Amino acid sequence: MAILSNTVRRSLHHFLPRTSCAPSTSNATASALGRAAAASRRSIHSTSVLSGDALDMADTFSRRHLGPNDEDTKLMLQSIGFDSFDSLVKSTVPANILSSKPLSLEPAMSESEALSKIHSMASKNKVMKSYIGMGYYDTIVPNVILRNMLENPGWYTAYTPYQAEIAQGRLEMLLNFQTLCSDLTGLPMSVASLLDESTATAEAMQMCFSLKGKKGKKNKFFVSEDVHPQTISLIQTRAVVIGIDVVVGDHSTSDIDNGEYCGAVLQYPNTYGAVQSSGE
Repeated sequence: MAILSNTVRRSLHHFLPRTSCAPSTSNATASALGRAAAASRRSIHSTSVLSGDALDMADTFSRRHLGPNDEDTKLMLQSIGFDSFDSLVKSTVPANILSSKPLSLEPAMSESEALSKIHSMASKNKVMKSYIGMGYYDTIVPNVILRNMLENPGWYTAYTPYQAEIAQGRLEMLLNFQTLCSDLTGLPMSVASLLDESTATAEAMQMCFSLKGKKGKKNKFFVSEDVHPQTISLIQTRAVVIGIDVVVGDHSTSDIDNGEYCGAVLQYPNTYGAVQSSGE
């Protein structure tokens, strides 16, 4: 009961004056409460707007954003030779594109209100059957992968969402995916692009050329005609810039082991949805 009593006192200390504590509080407990009170009185510079109404929405951006206060802002402006934001903007934005009219914007939404709005807009979408093929088809991700890989909060909660450091968690996730692909295929190397499938293929081509196509040797790169057309198009665009001769053909009849190619791209399954081995 003594432990519970001290715990309750520490919790209530932030809400009750010190005189409300029980007279039997020990000197050690009182000292701890004093340090907690001093810590609670430390000032935090924030641009958040505190509301007097306890029932107001607490997930607005202004209340959650930590930024410079008015005094810090004034000092920063003075250090670069300005006395206001207006003078700073007028000195950097050309007058012919600077509008003097206020922006016609709707009142800002809270996070929950924005999510509700987006949900109502997304509910108007109609999910249809897609027959376009060429990689544009639905996939099923097992829940264990979805939760532990794509939705793992450890990848992103350590960073603020508007900073580039969030890419570190994404890179670690891709590294795990690449390792899994190497284990499943038995290949010594695998690459996962940060962008789309076509970009990943072009990056693989450039890597092959860097390893095998130096000094004008083996500057040809073979692409199966069964690869997605958008992937072939991007490969050809990237190859022109770095000097690679892209050859598109039937991989089952082409001789790509004649020493002229720095690499080759085969798709599995192919753009028509067929599952074929590399020898077919």
